Amino acid sequence: MPSYLVETYLPRGGSAERCACETRSRSAAEELARAGVPVSFVGLIHVPEDETCFFVFDAPSSRAAARVAELAALDHVRVVEAVTSGEE
Repeated sequence: MPSYLVETYLPRGGSAERCACETRSRSAAEELARAGVPVSFVGLIHVPEDETCFFVFDAPSSRAAARVAELAALDHVRVVEAVTSGEE
């Protein structure tokens, strides 16, 4: 299944917000999965210096990844497919 990065703004020192976003992302993915959409929350990457946070979801499409981001109330900038080494 493809992986998608959901890019969001997250200020430096936003550890409390980061934790809240992570909890919401995990819950939203579980909710969609229970509804029959095969998505899962993989994790996140916070780049404090750039005030950017990337949430990683396994999902069947970018649309499904965007939907889980919306349910998690992530103010996402963009959603892009990500490929890790060894996948191609």
